[in-house]
Amino acid sequence: MDSPLPRPAFWRSFDMFAALPPEALAALAAIAQRRRWQPGEVLFQRGEQGEWMLALAEGRVKLTLLTPQGRELILRHAEAGDTLGEFALIDGDPRSADATAVAPTEGWLLDRARFAELAETHPALGMAAARYFCRRLRDTTDQLEGIALYQLEARLARFLLFTLRQIHGEEPPPEAPLRLEISQTELAAVLGASRPKVNRALMALQEAGALHRAGDIWQCCTARLADLAEPEG
Repeated sequence: MDSPLPRPAFWRSFDMFAALPPEALAALAAIAQRRRWQPGEVLFQRGEQGEWMLALAEGRVKLTLLTPQGRELILRHAEAGDTLGEFALIDGDPRSADATAVAPTEGWLLDRARFAELAETHPALGMAAARYFCRRLRDTTDQLEGIALYQLEARLARFLLFTLRQIHGEEPPPEAPLRLEISQTELAAVLGASRPKVNRALMALQEAGALHRAGDIWQCCTARLADLAEPEG
């Protein structure tokens, strides 16, 4: 038996739609289409035309790029409460990454054409999308600033804080566990450095009391990371 349409509260849990009035949330829920994927199934591939976005209800999806050397670079993992393919709602341009389910996954699709029609009736939808993309642009600017202006240890600390906030919200707990889903080589590519330098930076953060490794988990001291992310002088 199919699940009923998700309640408006489900849509309000996503950043893009959190500020929408109840009537807009109800209209959004009415046009959503439920989809499921099994582990290993591809949701979309880089270069495909973007015609929908996905609000994840459960499961896990990895977003990846294939490097010229044939390596898979994991950009991030999306889980319940995340959205994927949001840009497709606005521009319909080709996908910029591959998306593959790594666990049984379920979500609700919003079709670009139907969303555009709905936004004409509910202008708050368009404004919500605009605000969301502005925040995304600011986040990207912060990441680029980190690569261009900061030493590697600070860039690494900023990256770890950014990742923790993606998981725990704007105020991560003082001691926050983090499982990095990318290798040091892939992390080096993200930070614009070599693997040996990233390894030394990780060691420096451990010596500074910002990180402690326990198996596959990094225990992060968020206050110490914040200090190292904004060094004086």
